[in-house]
Amino acid sequence: MRYLSNREQLVCSDVVANSQMNRQRRMRGANSYERDLKFDLLKYLRLVCQREGRARWLHICCGAGNALVEAADVTAAESLTVEIVGIDLVGRFCANSEASRLQLMKSSVEDFQPTSSFDLITSVHGLHYLGDKLGIIATATSWLTPDGRCVGNLDAKNLQLHGHRTSEAIFRYLRSAGLSYSSRTKLLEYRERRELAPPFEYLGADDSAGPNYTGQAAINSHYAMQSKAAEKST
Repeated sequence: MRYLSNREQLVCSDVVANSQMNRQRRMRGANSYERDLKFDLLKYLRLVCQREGRARWLHICCGAGNALVEAADVTAAESLTVEIVGIDLVGRFCANSEASRLQLMKSSVEDFQPTSSFDLITSVHGLHYLGDKLGIIATATSWLTPDGRCVGNLDAKNLQLHGHRTSEAIFRYLRSAGLSYSSRTKLLEYRERRELAPPFEYLGADDSAGPNYTGQAAINSHYAMQSKAAEKST
């Protein structure tokens, strides 16, 4: 199999640039972050503000940014000190807000350089379209505050381990590192900042994987055990 081994190839993929992907989600309601993550994000941000006096939230693959604008307006109206940052590879932001603590940035996860840690990091169906999913998960865990929380949608079938029929070895590692994954809800979640060093080598991405559980075409991320990857390169 020929992999898409660099970001430039991946960015040019029709799957990543999928115009049918829903990029208009709101914070609450039928088509919302709250429903897809099964998690009341605004309630969590309020609790962090009560405990710490302020909160910082990063959303990866934020689409048009509608949900973040909604959250920024709500928290500003409640006089909460909540900084919200949304990053998206496409950068087609169609929403506006009067909130001063909202940033919508065109950026990849790899290029994003946060200035401080986040109390909350989320991604709503964004991981489906990213290449090195494990690398991005490891990076995001390092951006959390000591008591932070991260949650995102992930389909186990989009993680492929060379020489293995399933990706169970990858998820055994993630669980041993303190992360949780539900095959029923397809949610990956972790709490507290962690420094992960996954024992897997990223081989590249595959944009011919077809639809995953969302019904949309997704990107498969291919890995090998580090010792196996070294053997393949010799």
